[in-house]
Amino acid sequence: MGRLIISEFLSLDGVIDTPSWSAPYWNDEIAAFKASEMETTDALLQGRVTYDGMAAAWPARGDDDPGAAAMNSLPKYVVSTTLTEATWNNSTIIRGDVAHEIQALKDKYAGDILVYGSGQLTRFLLERGLVDQLNLLVYPVTVGGGNRLFEEGALNFTLTASRTFSSGVVLLQYQPAAR
Repeated sequence: MGRLIISEFLSLDGVIDTPSWSAPYWNDEIAAFKASEMETTDALLQGRVTYDGMAAAWPARGDDDPGAAAMNSLPKYVVSTTLTEATWNNSTIIRGDVAHEIQALKDKYAGDILVYGSGQLTRFLLERGLVDQLNLLVYPVTVGGGNRLFEEGALNFTLTASRTFSSGVVLLQYQPAAR
C-alpha cells in the first residue's frame, strides 16, 4: 500500500500561499531533499489551483531541468469539481467520493503519493485520516496574510524527524497521531 505524503512550504506564521517568499532561502540542500522526495513517488495528487499552476509551468521545461522528466511523466490526479479537462500528461480528474478514490490510489500504488501545496485538499485529507506523513519546510519569514495550512480544529501529530538547512529553513516530518 502506498503512503500519502503532504509536502508544504510554510512560513513561520503558517502561510502556504504563493510561496515566492521561499526563493531567497532555496539552496542545494533543499533541492536535494525535494529530489529525494521524488525518488519514492509513484504519483502526484493535487488540488485544482496547484494543478493549474504546475500544469502551466512543468510541461514547458526541457529535459535539462532536473525535475521536469519526473514531474511530466508521473501519473497526476487532480481533485476538482470544476475542472473539465486535465491536459497535463498522465493527468486524471477525481470527482465524487474523493476520500474513497484517494484510498483506492493508496491501495493501487506501492510507493508514495505526493501532495505539493493544495491547502484545501490537504485539510480534507487530514480530516479523513488519509495522510501518512507531513513534510513541512518551515521558512524563517512571516508573510502576514494568506491561505494557512491549518484552520480551525485540532489535529495531533508525532514528530518523526527534523533537520535544519544552512539557509535557516527547518524540515519537520510528522505522522498524524492515532485517533
